[in-house]
Amino acid sequence: MLTIIKKNKAISCVLGFQLFRLILLPFMGLMPQDAYYYLYGQNLSLSYFDHPGMIGYILRIFSEIFGQSVFVIKLADFVITSLTILSFYKLASYFLSKEKLKRAFVLLVSTIFISILSFNSTPDVPLLLFWTLSLLCLYKAIFEDKKWFWILGGIAMGLAFNSKYTALVLQIGLLLFLLFSKQYRKLLISPWLWISIIISVAVTFPVWYWNYQNNFASFAFQSSERTSSISEFKLNPGYFFGAIGHQLFLLLPVLFLVFITFTYKYIKRALLKFKIPQAKTLFLLAFFIPTFVGFFLLTPIYWVKLNWMMPSYITGIILAGMFISKKLLKAQIIIAIVFHVLVALQVVFYWVPIKSDDTWVGWKKLALETKKLQEKYPNTFVFSDDNYKTAACLNFFMEDKVYAQNIIGKPALHFDYLGDNLALLNSRNAIFLDSDKRFTDDNKKGEHPKILDNYFKEITELQPIIIKLNQKEVRKFWVYYCTNYQHKK
Repeated sequence: MLTIIKKNKAISCVLGFQLFRLILLPFMGLMPQDAYYYLYGQNLSLSYFDHPGMIGYILRIFSEIFGQSVFVIKLADFVITSLTILSFYKLASYFLSKEKLKRAFVLLVSTIFISILSFNSTPDVPLLLFWTLSLLCLYKAIFEDKKWFWILGGIAMGLAFNSKYTALVLQIGLLLFLLFSKQYRKLLISPWLWISIIISVAVTFPVWYWNYQNNFASFAFQSSERTSSISEFKLNPGYFFGAIGHQLFLLLPVLFLVFITFTYKYIKRALLKFKIPQAKTLFLLAFFIPTFVGFFLLTPIYWVKLNWMMPSYITGIILAGMFISKKLLKAQIIIAIVFHVLVALQVVFYWVPIKSDDTWVGWKKLALETKKLQEKYPNTFVFSDDNYKTAACLNFFMEDKVYAQNIIGKPALHFDYLGDNLALLNSRNAIFLDSDKRFTDDNKKGEHPKILDNYFKEITELQPIIIKLNQKEVRKFWVYYCTNYQHKK
């Protein structure tokens, strides 16, 4: 086995990157996303307000088997992403020669986006796995005429949707492929295709039923605000260049430029020469173009999040494997190694302060300091006002329940659907925590959010909580003691 690894540079490279990620896992602190989706798993439901529940179910399974710890959460992400990598290898083997397969395999594993999926719990972790498994099954069903794979493909597509709503593009890509493929267009009237799609919808029933029970709150949240922003059609060059920056980081410059090159090549052929690629290439493009190009077309008028294009990377990297040269592949690997070393140094030593709550630093220490405050001010409950981040992280580390901004009448994502009767907190005192993301000193703020006056009799600012790392102040939280809570419906 060792001899095979030594002779095969591609396997050595892949194992090297994966070993690097595994070694780095224990150094990764809790991210707010980890804590929030862990909260999903500890409050089992058919679905959830802002996303379907697959990532929560996975974290629940791992925590039941291995116990509750930050490392177990990271291990879950690493294991699921490793399964995605193996599934990608199998899928790519259907399209590429042995040499090109190795290149595509190395391209995938060298990317920053694989590292992000391996370290950070998001719905994209299971989405990428079930997306890849869907394509594997659909390939078998279409190109090898294996009927049972239509059923398996339907199940996989349904599970992908149960991971994240953007998986709907799988069915769209499938239909687009069949529509533009002369060779396989006949499958549009095949009962197996529609059985597959019906099964995929049936598998998503829990998500639809939860939405039905909750006035379609999740679907409305994910669509209405974004549709409104897009319909305003206000050009913002910053959104476009921001999206390019994100993709350069996630894919690294070499792979991103290869993406742009072959995308331009195939679109030009289709629009100017009316040439449709051969069936297998068309299949890959059908699951790449709608997501990658589709979201890029929105970037001049809408802020496209860095992870929205990730599903397109699966077939995109297989296509890149057809084009990339050994020279460019070497450049990609060198850049990847440099970036990963820098990431590791940042994780371990935290040299560059992150002026955001989206950080792995300080949450456990904040929980310890908050417990001390509760001992000093007994019978108090704790809440915060930053969507989910502080509340989710404190809930992970503390025994007592921590509340979000629904305490003061604001929408609080899935915290609104946990079944809490906030009226039971009436007359109790509270500790309110407010993160100072760009703090410059350790002084008090000198004032409190005026909205607190509507729910509490008296608000007193306490000394802020200062989080230190390696003797350096890295985070600051304003603290307020609030008396006599009155819940308002």
